[in-house]
Amino acid sequence: MTATTQKPLPSYQWHHLSIREVAGHLDSNLEAGLTSAEVAKRRERFGANELKGKPGKSPLIRFLLQFNQPLLYILLIAGTIKAILGEWVNAWVIWGVTLINAIVGFVQESKAESAIAALASSVQTEATVIRDRQKVRIPSSEIVPGDLVLLTSGDKVPADLRLIEIRNLQVNESALTGESVAVEKNLQMLDADAPLAERTNMAYAGSFVTFGQGKGIVVAIAQETETGRISQLMEQQTNLKTPLTRKFDKFSRTLVYIILGVAALTFAVGLGYGYSWVEMFEAAVALAVSAIPEGLPAVVTITLAIGVSRMARRHAIIRKLPAVETLGSATVICSDKTGTLTENQMTVQAIYAGGQRYRVSGEGYVPKGEIFLDEAPVNLDESPVLRECLIAGLLCNDSYLEFKDGRWNVVGDPTEGALIVVANKVGCIRDELEQKMPRLDVIPFESEFQYMATLHGNGEASTKSKIIYVKGSVEAILSRSTQKLDAQGNLTPLDPNIIYQEADAMAAQGLRVLAFAKKLVSNEQNSLDHEDIEEGLIFIGLQGMIDPPRQEAIRAVAACKTAGIQVKMITGDHAVTAQAIAARMGLEKHGEVLAFTGQELSRMDNQALANAIEEGVVFARVAPEQKLRLVEALQSKGEVVAMTGDGVNDAPALKQADIGIAMGKAGTEVAKEAADAILTDDNFASIEAAVEEGRTVYRNLLKAIAFILPVNGGESMTILISVLLARDLPILALQVLWLNMVNSIAMTVPLAFEPKSERVMQQPPRSPKEPLLSRSLLKRILAISVFNWILIFGVFEWIEATTGNIALARTMAIQALVSGRIFYLLSISQLGTAIFNRIRGRSERITDAPAIIIGIVGAVVLQVIFSQWNLMNELFSTAPLNLDRWLICLLVGLPMILVAAWVNRFDPLD
Repeated sequence: MTATTQKPLPSYQWHHLSIREVAGHLDSNLEAGLTSAEVAKRRERFGANELKGKPGKSPLIRFLLQFNQPLLYILLIAGTIKAILGEWVNAWVIWGVTLINAIVGFVQESKAESAIAALASSVQTEATVIRDRQKVRIPSSEIVPGDLVLLTSGDKVPADLRLIEIRNLQVNESALTGESVAVEKNLQMLDADAPLAERTNMAYAGSFVTFGQGKGIVVAIAQETETGRISQLMEQQTNLKTPLTRKFDKFSRTLVYIILGVAALTFAVGLGYGYSWVEMFEAAVALAVSAIPEGLPAVVTITLAIGVSRMARRHAIIRKLPAVETLGSATVICSDKTGTLTENQMTVQAIYAGGQRYRVSGEGYVPKGEIFLDEAPVNLDESPVLRECLIAGLLCNDSYLEFKDGRWNVVGDPTEGALIVVANKVGCIRDELEQKMPRLDVIPFESEFQYMATLHGNGEASTKSKIIYVKGSVEAILSRSTQKLDAQGNLTPLDPNIIYQEADAMAAQGLRVLAFAKKLVSNEQNSLDHEDIEEGLIFIGLQGMIDPPRQEAIRAVAACKTAGIQVKMITGDHAVTAQAIAARMGLEKHGEVLAFTGQELSRMDNQALANAIEEGVVFARVAPEQKLRLVEALQSKGEVVAMTGDGVNDAPALKQADIGIAMGKAGTEVAKEAADAILTDDNFASIEAAVEEGRTVYRNLLKAIAFILPVNGGESMTILISVLLARDLPILALQVLWLNMVNSIAMTVPLAFEPKSERVMQQPPRSPKEPLLSRSLLKRILAISVFNWILIFGVFEWIEATTGNIALARTMAIQALVSGRIFYLLSISQLGTAIFNRIRGRSERITDAPAIIIGIVGAVVLQVIFSQWNLMNELFSTAPLNLDRWLICLLVGLPMILVAAWVNRFDPLD
């Protein structure tokens, strides 16, 4: 249904109404939520929950803006003067070239923006709602008024909500109110005139949950939200301006001044020789046109768009286009461990309970395996403490197992999934246990406290008591425990040192260690708070699990090290665990894996921190502000930092990093909003692949520059020297336009499709301060320009002297130039390099590069039309060639192979 037929909700002061009144107005059940049938009706009535971005420029304006380039101004002025002089053919051709350039730029920019917008929209915000009494996860766009939405730490609020249940809920509303401190929420009715920033019983679309949990009823969606109403909309427009394209703009402006200066010099010199001003204007126009790389802007846009698409195919979605370039110059990658460097399939391998060590068999999430004590399978009936430890992990748990598409998956946290799997291996099933011990309340895991706790009824207890199960870090559990269970299940005094030794022994094997405890409380207690577990816990045991490194991530780390990119692991895990995983991944530096903890970093001054960051490989147990400090310290040393993250606490570091990379699967909306790129598979190998593509994009752009500018240089030198020597022009303005637009684009665009070189990750990172035209690239451009000038000028003078036919001489000069261009294109393409190495006897696979072949074939066909078709002869003052003359043009271009080989020695573009 269109927006014009959708009807908004009646306007109420929702914060001034009671929860029951809100539900009544919205006709919503506070327990069961909406029915599927009612959802369908409301979606039809209210439309999608989507903010409409700021309207973009109209197609006409975007098309006209294509002419807003300094280099095109010269062409438009030249065409106008030609028209004033009555040379309408020349005028229309020049105008036609500018029109073609504008059309190409318009089409490619539209495609690029559409592609980027499509990629961005493919990463949808999701929300958890209650419908038909079931908890379901849906795209936020499908939310309707009256829906019941569940909120938890890290979520982005998907619509305006009147809160109906909360637990320690805090929401960051800075984007809406400007208040940087998170707001603590409550359920009280508020005054009707309460300002927006003080409506503490509401949660507004676009804000972020930073702490706690909550449930709210949707009172406004899309444009009807407070965010929509005050026009603080999420911008959906894409911007194709990047640091690199800005360098091109600066280069273009500089080139304009040079062109105008040289053209004026040419005009003045010619007049001094006694030529008419009309002839000299023709020469000045020809020189100006020859110096303008008309096809370069289109090639830049196409190359960047292709880079974005390639990264998307390799699971990296670029949210901000400059990241395409910045990735190619990354010098340090700070990566999270779990799920990025590792499989994210935790498997419990060791258990310590009642003073005994158990070994667990089986891998991944498949609930098959056994628990062994001294190599003998255990009987749970004879191991009460082991059973208690497994039950604690099973009930103090918010995840569940699911068999889908032929494999077991965990819906929720992988660590919790491992606890479910190990319990299932020996017959402990949660559904059966929860019938006897139903959950009554929960304290969700928060990084600040490092634990999770659940309150359960205790049907099996002889006393009428309830039981609290707690799981968390070893430090958090032991600091709150005074007793433990022995092998027979009896209470004994706790010696924390023994438990720490066992935890360290597990961690030294690369295992992540969780501790478990319980506490019996009064039967009257029905709620749970942090104060309930500050002390008096009974330690049950430890479970050690491992998330094995991804094999492809190990290869990616090796590739990064070869490419001169440091990889540093930043994790919330135990330092010893992280060190063990880092060693298995090959993250050693100078033969060792040096690790620092957050506590150690907090005691360092700036100099000590800088040294630690330089030498360290693993940073464990770091706080959010320390992650930010790590990034800033690396940047202060001149590093270009890529930072991965998935949680709320990663957002500041992601925003500070040169390239923030969020996890598409496990990442919170806060992390995704702060990031420049999103990994759809949460895999470190995809970061390495994105770096490859970023480097490839930059190299392909340099190839395009190295290919286009020497032609402009050769043409300009030819015209300038011809005027200075008082010779006939070897090439006319219209012929130059043909070469620069039609021939150049046909042969340069294929360079944008060049695949990555096998050597792209064998070179050190590019400095972001490196100029667009480096000294070696300028040498290359000058050398090839000189050869192109010799080719054009030499062939023209030779043929004119031997035949007296100036049209034929110009035609053969142009065809000889194109012949040399073909050989030069092959010399800088991977296809040509592979063929050359084959000829030299090296065994090298010839890269599949159909774009280069198509470009060359297309250019040849166009040049045949250029000289053999009568209409083109009339339009461009060319002459048809016979076979002998075609062969001459081919042969005189052959020396380009030697020239290209020479310049490739001091400026290899791969």
